[in-house]
Amino acid sequence: MPPRSSWKGFLKLSLVSVPVKAYSASSTSGEIRLNQLHKDTMQRIRYQKVVNGSSEPVPSDDIVSGYEYAKGQYVVIDPQELDKLRTESDRSITIDGFVAEDTIDPIYLSGKSYYLVPDGPVGQKPYLLMQRVLEEQKLVGIAKVVLSGREQLVMLRPIGPLLCFEVLNQESKIKSVDSFRDEVESLDLSEQELELTRTLVDATKLEEFDYSVYEDDYVTKLSELIRLKVEGQEIVQIQDVAAPQVLNFMEALKQSVAELRDGAKPASKSAAAKAGSKAASGKMAASARSKRAPASKSGSTKKAKKAAPRKKKSG
Repeated sequence: MPPRSSWKGFLKLSLVSVPVKAYSASSTSGEIRLNQLHKDTMQRIRYQKVVNGSSEPVPSDDIVSGYEYAKGQYVVIDPQELDKLRTESDRSITIDGFVAEDTIDPIYLSGKSYYLVPDGPVGQKPYLLMQRVLEEQKLVGIAKVVLSGREQLVMLRPIGPLLCFEVLNQESKIKSVDSFRDEVESLDLSEQELELTRTLVDATKLEEFDYSVYEDDYVTKLSELIRLKVEGQEIVQIQDVAAPQVLNFMEALKQSVAELRDGAKPASKSAAAKAGSKAASGKMAASARSKRAPASKSGSTKKAKKAAPRKKKSG
């Protein structure tokens, strides 16, 4: 069964309207959610909607939405009144124009991405034309769309054979760089320091970026923790790698460059990080097992010694 679309409407450019539907590009599968429990009874904690001064739950039919325009004074806003604010354009992704793909600074990306696909046969040709031209000219579209009752600014771009749009943060929501400028001191940088830093950066450039190497280590460790707890094993704190020693900056640069010149590869480091995550889970399991099985270990040692053959005396 195909996933349910998050939004349906039209992609509009001037007089051209393309029927489209949007699907969230991210997934919550694999996430681990912990529940709040009462520690004595292990019953789930429930939250109920109550009025101040009362413990009686309020039925959903008795709950309305309102805005506090003065202390303790509210104006009620009905859903029907909100519907009157919506127009036909609320069901459209209206493109204002196009810019070069590197125009939008990544800091404006909100992290919400949607795949956009044609909705029916009539939208196939104009959709493909739009995708092809944006890809050829390395352009992105700046558009507006209403999502979850709010008008959002989005960036429309090609991704593989599809179009997608990224929700952008409004400029007023992004803190100015100038707010933090004083945190960075103005220092003189020597040519030797710059050259060593360039060498270090060049040596750690990745030939290609493999996203699959970077896993959520916390989820992996939490999954292992849950498994061990279900099995009734005692959990032992894993000793993390010691904090790095703070060296003189130039000395640290020189050591880093020397290590890389000795054969360390950035890609292998990524693979090692992935293996390290699995090793950490293994350590947790091993620690838990070692806490409950010291006797069997000594027993097996004695048995092995007993089974060892005796050496024959020569002569």
